[in-house]
Amino acid sequence: MASTVSPSTMAGAPEPSPLSDRIQNAADISVIVIYFLVVMAVGLWAMLRTNRGTIGGFFLAGRDVAWWPMGASLFASNIGSGHFVGLAGTGAASGVATVTFEWTSSVMLPILGWIFVPIYIKAGVMTMPEYLKKRFGGKRLQVYLSILSLFICVTLSISSDMFSGAIFIQLALGLDLYLAIFILLAITAVYTITGGLASVIYTDTLQTVIMLTGSFILMAFAFNEVGGYESFTEKYMNAIPSVVKGDNLTINARCYTPRADSFHIFRDPVTGDIPWPGIIFGTPITALWYWCANQVIVQRCLCGKDMSHVKAACIMCAYLKLLPMFLMVMPGMISRILYTDEVACVVPSECVKHCGVEVGCTNYAYPTMVLELMPQGLRGLMLSVMLASLISSLTSIFNSASTLFTIDLYTKVRKQASEKELLIVGRLFLLLLSVVSIVWVPLVQVSQNGQLIHYTESISSYLGPPVAAVYVLAIFCKRVNEQGAFWGLMVGLVMGLIRMITEFAYGTGSCLAASNCPKIICGVHYLYFSIILFFGSMLVILGISLLTKPIPDVHLYRLCWALRNSTEERIDIDAEEKSQKETEDGVDEDYPEQSRGCLKKTYDLFCGLQKGPKLTKEEEEALSKKLTDTSERPLWRTVVNINAILLLAVVVFIHGYYA
Repeated sequence: MASTVSPSTMAGAPEPSPLSDRIQNAADISVIVIYFLVVMAVGLWAMLRTNRGTIGGFFLAGRDVAWWPMGASLFASNIGSGHFVGLAGTGAASGVATVTFEWTSSVMLPILGWIFVPIYIKAGVMTMPEYLKKRFGGKRLQVYLSILSLFICVTLSISSDMFSGAIFIQLALGLDLYLAIFILLAITAVYTITGGLASVIYTDTLQTVIMLTGSFILMAFAFNEVGGYESFTEKYMNAIPSVVKGDNLTINARCYTPRADSFHIFRDPVTGDIPWPGIIFGTPITALWYWCANQVIVQRCLCGKDMSHVKAACIMCAYLKLLPMFLMVMPGMISRILYTDEVACVVPSECVKHCGVEVGCTNYAYPTMVLELMPQGLRGLMLSVMLASLISSLTSIFNSASTLFTIDLYTKVRKQASEKELLIVGRLFLLLLSVVSIVWVPLVQVSQNGQLIHYTESISSYLGPPVAAVYVLAIFCKRVNEQGAFWGLMVGLVMGLIRMITEFAYGTGSCLAASNCPKIICGVHYLYFSIILFFGSMLVILGISLLTKPIPDVHLYRLCWALRNSTEERIDIDAEEKSQKETEDGVDEDYPEQSRGCLKKTYDLFCGLQKGPKLTKEEEEALSKKLTDTSERPLWRTVVNINAILLLAVVVFIHGYYA
């Protein structure tokens, strides 16, 4: 039976040294080595079997991916180590309500597969900013969205995933936090830079299997240790740390006592940490932005064999998104029961002793349980699970960020860049992105009272709603034009940045010390703020669009819902600029290729820079048609439609059960 007092408590040091040698045994190290060898083998297999020498091959995997690896990749791209650390940490701190962020995704995924992806595929785009360029014309929307997406990659995705993954390595191996981050980045960058999307998708499938296997095993150990579900619900409400006084502070009992509504997901609209109106109306807005207009997610759906495969992948991922309650949130709550003094510490000096951070140690709930509960070998498996979730998320983000920078930004500066140059630049850009993300990590560590999920959700609420508003109106309201979309985004950005910068400047405060942030800016819960931001942006977009000239239908065929099935030829808004670029690109097409040595050929093969066979005009037309085809077989269309209805019924039931 595991002791309820961890070795770090007895050691009294910020670095829990007795834990640092827990992974240093033959069984654990063997499992980790085998894991990396298998992942590298799968990545190499995927790398060599696909054509990475073209933009379509590297970034969209040639639209030839089946539903099950696509669904696994959607799940693995979304579930990073930040989810294991953040969901478990917030579960330990305040109960089950945090899972609603995951369950809302199960509603958004069918909307992605049935409404948004068909429009994107018919539009023939590879990136989300590219869609806005086709829909509205001009360059400023595409450039702005690309820059914003890259900024969000740094502030939201890469830095939080690196921080959470490094927590595991820091505890398991006793390494410095930033050394752990550097090692993670080195591993991740190598196979993203070489492999392209196909490699990422097939390794994601393996990562998903490993993640689910490991986390199910840990869940079983956790519930066994605590004495079953009934005992768990009773013991959690009594998990109060033994040290609640110190540092000359008067600590209110609500700061260390589990919430009375810990096992309910719908909480008070004013005093609740996650208020129920915010769950119903605010969370779907940020989820709409993340799942339906986010390059990382949509890029996976654009590579499916056909629409039935895309829809099946969305359903598979939606079912998997129901699992975090049992695999992450509840194990985090059990960690509070088993290691109360560490995980639920409230006195700043005690928290510094246990995890080196004053604001609390709930982020260490899941890692602590892994290292305390699991036997040798399985600990290595769980560290592999964490590395799997981290690396699968980071590789997906890196690949998509590379796509955004290369296709939407670099081509504006170097209009005549060759395909090989674009592929090299996309890979080099990842190095710069990594450095900027490391610099952001300290902000992640202390924001939102040290709770990672609240940090990621709040940043999403400040930056995502205006983008969601633009995509919703772009698809469903053909009257919206470029001027309305651009100024709606600008107004939304200013509102979001005012809230975000003010919150960072004043701090989000904690239970012990409230923030001095002005109430008029920070007094509104971030989920309520996302509702205000979404509808405020919509009003600006619609208002300015109605005061300016509409876009003629000839430019909108197959770009919005009302004209989605049109068979008429679409004339791109920037058709003249496009034809001029094609003329310039074709100038040096017939130059003979120079002979290359063995080393050069090996390098090109490894990096996917080798030229594929030159396609005939008929083959190019067939490939182009394949990339924009949304047809389905009637049988499979019926099968996926029935499954979507069943999925939504399950989602409604579990919300009702835990309401």
